Amino acid sequence: MTSEHWRTIRQLPQHSLGQLFEGNGNRLDNLAFEQAGIYFDFSKTHLDPDVVRSFQELADDIGLPAKTDALLSGDPVNVSEGRAAEHCAERGTGNPSSIENARALHQRMKSLIEIIDSGALGEFTQIIHLGIGGSALGPKMLHRALRIGDEKYELEVVSNIDGTALEPVLERFTADKTLLVIASKTFTTAETLLNAQSVLDWMREQGVADPLGQVVALTASPEQAVQWGIDETRILPFAETVGGRYSLWSSIGFSVALALGYDVFADLLAGAAAMDQHFQEATWDRNIPVLAAFADQYYAQVRACETRAVFAYDERLGLLPDYLQQLEMESNGKSVTLDGEPLSLNSSPIIWGGVGTDAQHAVFQLLHQGTHLVPVEFLAVVEPGDSLDPAHHNGLLLNCFAQGAALMSGKKSDDSHRNYPGDRPSVTILMEELEAHSLGALLAFYEHRTFVNATLLGINPFDQFGVELGKQMANVLSANDGNRLDASTEELKNRAFDA
Repeated sequence: MTSEHWRTIRQLPQHSLGQLFEGNGNRLDNLAFEQAGIYFDFSKTHLDPDVVRSFQELADDIGLPAKTDALLSGDPVNVSEGRAAEHCAERGTGNPSSIENARALHQRMKSLIEIIDSGALGEFTQIIHLGIGGSALGPKMLHRALRIGDEKYELEVVSNIDGTALEPVLERFTADKTLLVIASKTFTTAETLLNAQSVLDWMREQGVADPLGQVVALTASPEQAVQWGIDETRILPFAETVGGRYSLWSSIGFSVALALGYDVFADLLAGAAAMDQHFQEATWDRNIPVLAAFADQYYAQVRACETRAVFAYDERLGLLPDYLQQLEMESNGKSVTLDGEPLSLNSSPIIWGGVGTDAQHAVFQLLHQGTHLVPVEFLAVVEPGDSLDPAHHNGLLLNCFAQGAALMSGKKSDDSHRNYPGDRPSVTILMEELEAHSLGALLAFYEHRTFVNATLLGINPFDQFGVELGKQMANVLSANDGNRLDASTEELKNRAFDA
């Protein structure tokens, strides 16, 4: 039955964007929506009533309503690991006991922030947050987006095991003024713990008598943190059912809450909760994450688009494409279904992007005239984040809007070198202002969109076994126990370490 729906969708007439606008004077009313201070415009995609209706029928046939209810109720939706995915409980939607537990852990985090702010643990002015993947991308992105420049604490998020990432921070920071925050769900993450050990060594070298007294741990495995030597009163747990790339709503957000204030973190949760409610209650044809996923699947399965580009026309959102890469590609970069059968559809597109207007002078040539069809997502903010001449921000916004218009309309020319084919799709997401509530709603939108895409594909977005293989091979290479990999890899190792 599912294959019949896909066959129907693929056989629908393919109208140009120009034709879709000319044929429907209510197109904006049907495909543009406002929620939590954000305007989502899907009108420059190839969604039309027939496409949306066909996807709705597919969604109903595969049980999207029931699966959405299962996610938002805290039922076990991560079938390969036999557990729930309870990031929504962190913002108040889910199993009542999980919501109560999340609130208690948030209160514990708030209390520790108040103690640190009081100076009871030391006169800290700097924070080093160590993590990798979801334990770093979320906090780093949030801090860059929401900081205002006069925070009480200077925060640096370091993820890479490369010493050139950590060393400049240590050279600039003062050891006895530094709070070390170690974020690791399992508290066994090799890169994070090696970086943590180097920070502790630096503290000792700088005369700190008790470096572990300046450490806070964020983890779903508090017993591991205790074994590592961290006082249990400075361990902020979160639920095992909260996945790493969905964890910024939990204690993983501690460093941002400390640096920017707990009220900012609370507003972030409230914004996400507003999007959770919209996702739960809106009909499919008015449901923002669902319509976004319908467009994603249309381009992936019907137009065979292998990538999606995300361009933030706001420097403060410059890390959002990186954040979305992990969220979407780690979640939906799968080749088997929930039943373990080969996936017959195209999985997650490759997410890439950058910051406008820089990207216009780097990659937009391909978007306008290249042979690849790339759906584009533009993000912009009405209120500027600077106090310079308004010409700066006005020019930024006008460039953003003009690029979407140019991709759609193109420009015909008798000179083939100057011909722009047009009919290239884009979505524009326009925030009234960049603040915690609307950013929380935006990130929750992306989470739910990712879930709907996974459901349409019939895959599990909540495991990430593909991350492990490279780590396992790194352990083989470092063991020197006689086990060898391929000749090329062994030669690279020899050249690097035997020189």
